[in-house]
Formats: sequence, structure tokens, C-alpha cells
Amino acid sequence: DEALARAALAGNFIDKTPPEGRRQGPEGAILASRAFRQAVPDLRCDVEQMIVAGDRVVSHLHFHGHFTGTFGTRKGKGQNIDFIATDIYQISGGKIAANWHIEDNLTLMKQLGAQ
Repeated sequence: DEALARAALAGNFIDKTPPEGRRQGPEGAILASRAFRQAVPDLRCDVEQMIVAGDRVVSHLHFHGHFTGTFGTRKGKGQNIDFIATDIYQISGGKIAANWHIEDNLTLMKQLGAQ
């Protein structure tokens, strides 16, 4: 939900590990989420683990759904999407100020049909 993302992300949010071409700030994260949710409309994200230490929160995430939309030049055929990711959030003033993230992109790209 974009309203929740805007409420959670600091106005000066920084993505410390952005893919090439992604905008900084809350808008970059929101646009990326919107694009992926268009590709996988039934996307679910389960928080498998969460560790809080000082101003950092580490979340181990499990994403799953079905690729029925479009991702770049690829059109989904209903294939199963199931991959993990880990995010480290820096919290400031009760909001996410920065994010370092890594996704299992090899698994994801295979599921999307990349060779």
C-alpha cells in the first residue's frame, strides 16, 4: 500500500543498494514496489525473522505469488514466484531512513523466465 510506504519512509530516505536506474527517496521505493506488484498482483511477503538492534532492524523476507502481469519485456504465464530477501533498515525519528537489501535475484529471474 503506497500510503503505508509513504508513512513508513522518511522524506530523505536513502536506498543504499539500489539497482541501476532506481530513483532515490521514497518515490524510488514506491515505484519499484508498484512495478513488481503489477507483475505479481497476488504478491505476498512473509516476515520469517526480524531482529532489532539499536537503530537497525533486520528483516528476512519470503515473497511468493504468481507472475501474471508484465516485468520489463517479459509477460507472465501464471508461473509460481517464490524467493527470499533480507533488508537492513536504519530507523530515525520512527521512520525508515535508509535500507540495505539483497534479494535472491537468480531464483527470481529463473522464475520470471530469464535464461
